[in-house]
Amino acid sequence: MTTSTHDATHSQKHIAIVGGGAAGFFAAITAAEANPAASVTIYERSQHTLSKVKISGGGRCNVTHSCFEPAKLASHYPRGSRELHGAFHRWQPLDTIQWFAERGVTLKTEADGRMFPDSDNSQTIIDCFHTAAENAGVNLLKGVGLKGLSQSPDGSFTLKLTDDTQTSADATCIATGSLKASPLTRTLETLGHTIEPLAPSLFAFNVADRRTDGLSGLSVQNASVFVVVSSLATISPRNSKALAQTGPILITHRGFSGPAILRLSAWQARSLQEQNYHFDIVINWLSNLTESQVRDQFAKLRKHKGRTLVRSKIFEAIPRRLWERIVEATGISEDTPWSQLSKAVETKLINQLIAARYSVQGKTTNKDEFVTCGGVRLNEIDFKSMQSRKVPGLYFAGECLDVDGITGGYNFQAAWTGGRIAGLSMADGL
Repeated sequence: MTTSTHDATHSQKHIAIVGGGAAGFFAAITAAEANPAASVTIYERSQHTLSKVKISGGGRCNVTHSCFEPAKLASHYPRGSRELHGAFHRWQPLDTIQWFAERGVTLKTEADGRMFPDSDNSQTIIDCFHTAAENAGVNLLKGVGLKGLSQSPDGSFTLKLTDDTQTSADATCIATGSLKASPLTRTLETLGHTIEPLAPSLFAFNVADRRTDGLSGLSVQNASVFVVVSSLATISPRNSKALAQTGPILITHRGFSGPAILRLSAWQARSLQEQNYHFDIVINWLSNLTESQVRDQFAKLRKHKGRTLVRSKIFEAIPRRLWERIVEATGISEDTPWSQLSKAVETKLINQLIAARYSVQGKTTNKDEFVTCGGVRLNEIDFKSMQSRKVPGLYFAGECLDVDGITGGYNFQAAWTGGRIAGLSMADGL
């Protein structure tokens, strides 16, 4: 893999990949391996490649997810599920696992289905990509981004680069990642594409509440949370099944994070943006337990352990300090035993356990899982080839499309899938 300026010879076909991230590298390697006669160049605006791969999963890199049925896999994408359903029949996690294994990188599956390299080090994945790209003859230009793109009558492209040079390409793949603050937005619109509104996805909630103040670091492994629908919000009927999310919730010094919160932020990314990230959520700290089930458990405590103090921890799933804070928030004194708990106060306690309402006042981007929803409109892309329906020879892959998944390796899998299909299509189309 060279890092010097490169121009294909007049007779040699040139494939330009704009963006040196996950989708860009996968597209470049695929194209170069599929068509060794072609010249493939990655143009990366920054001096760093694969930056999201580097920090993903706390530096371990959540490569993909162990979900191998295309329809089920596609259901984990708030935007792009229908289009990815077909694409996953062409390249899915099993293919990703095999691809890495063939290049000496084995992956392991954790209890929640997330998959990481056995090394638990994202550098393993980065090194694998750099080696594969070098072996395939991919050219890498760092510090050189795309400033403008136009198509000639013969179908070739002229790329105006940020170093004030220009080059030509027979096929171009846009794999820049999020279009947020991207100078390419206007260029793509000039070429006939529509950019769906951009909004942050996968973020934590800022909550200041005495019930959780000072409890940073505590987590409940199986809680349920949903957004209280505001009159301002526009909730898509397609997303109604995802109004509530169940899973780990982490109390942070700023509020709430963890997989259940991040998934909720993904499904409701646009509606929460509409509300300027000021909204209410309801948490069931006992996941799927109902009011009657909790009331029955309290009745048994009143009958068999009437002298036991209410503030004594009784639910294994709830950390002791959180339980004490919930009891305190209900107005129950420290010396109240179960035998003296009135029905009215019991109802308040149950409400604090399974329908606790919290006011969210802003968001915090999760440092490892920052994703943007929005991007190039999906019906303008042929997902069988990842080619533009507006501009022949122009391809897209990754987060620049209006595709995003929940946390758990799904966003990288969409990048591998899109990059693979685009790479093969470009190599075959020359």
